[in-house]
Amino acid sequence: MSFAFNRKSVVESLLLKAEGDALAESRPASKSTPEEAAATVTKAVTRAAERLELNQATLAEILGVSDSTASRLVGGTYLLQPSKKREWEFALLFLRLFRSLDAVVGHERQAQIWLQGDNRALAGRPIDLIKSAEGMIRVLQYVDAARGRI
Repeated sequence: MSFAFNRKSVVESLLLKAEGDALAESRPASKSTPEEAAATVTKAVTRAAERLELNQATLAEILGVSDSTASRLVGGTYLLQPSKKREWEFALLFLRLFRSLDAVVGHERQAQIWLQGDNRALAGRPIDLIKSAEGMIRVLQYVDAARGRI
């Protein structure tokens, strides 16, 4: 019972941190509107996916959206919205992972290789794990621990 509570509190704290990070990045000196935040997060997600060479189907699985929604997102006709909690939170977590990987490995190609490779500590390939909520949290915790050693 306490394990579920701890997992929930970890997930909540990671989501709050990720949301705060993304909003801080999307906010210029003055307050941004929800539309500006949506445009900024959407653009950041599509750029991160591009740099990690993720296809639209993989991005759709990570964000928890349909393939057609991912296609519209990449095509620029769909914006992620804070009101759509699940996809927004996964987008923020994905951005946090991208930023953490950049800090740890320092090069997009190395991040691509790391995501695709088997990881004994995670008991799987990170790219497969980040397609679920639990896997995303596990991978983030792992990368954050590595980041903390730097």
